[in-house]
Amino acid sequence: MKPTVTHIVVSVCLALICSALLLGDASWQSDFDPITLPDITSMDAVEQDSDQITLNLTEDVEMSADNSTTARLDGPVGDWLRTRYQLTFDGDGVTASGASDTNWNLYDQFLNPSVTITHVPGDDIVLVRLRVRAANRSDEVSNAGLYTATQTLTATWVE
Repeated sequence: MKPTVTHIVVSVCLALICSALLLGDASWQSDFDPITLPDITSMDAVEQDSDQITLNLTEDVEMSADNSTTARLDGPVGDWLRTRYQLTFDGDGVTASGASDTNWNLYDQFLNPSVTITHVPGDDIVLVRLRVRAANRSDEVSNAGLYTATQTLTATWVE
């Protein structure tokens, strides 16, 4: 086992794909800002943070995520952190446009299967919050340094 880590700096860059050809009038009002998690200062520490964007829609959309290692927080000397994601919505898809909040999932299982965001007529805006959580792996303390990941979310019309 490596010596106890003093600080791990993590940053998650986020990308959104919302094709006008696929989504018609649906669009992101902005991009997620980079999420910077607090330092992980002990073997058992779990750090998390989030950012929110607005999705404009006129019909139901399906949202999927990148499940490749690009979405995993990778750092120096081949180290990586246990990386989990979750989506929450301001609406439930029944009384207001949105969906049920997703469970926390590891980067390679996030939004697999994809989540359907239901459009409720008269409510054309959904606030989508992406949450990220990072921790050391149970078998190893990671080295100090900068850890980064890029999570890509893709929205397409439900057919």
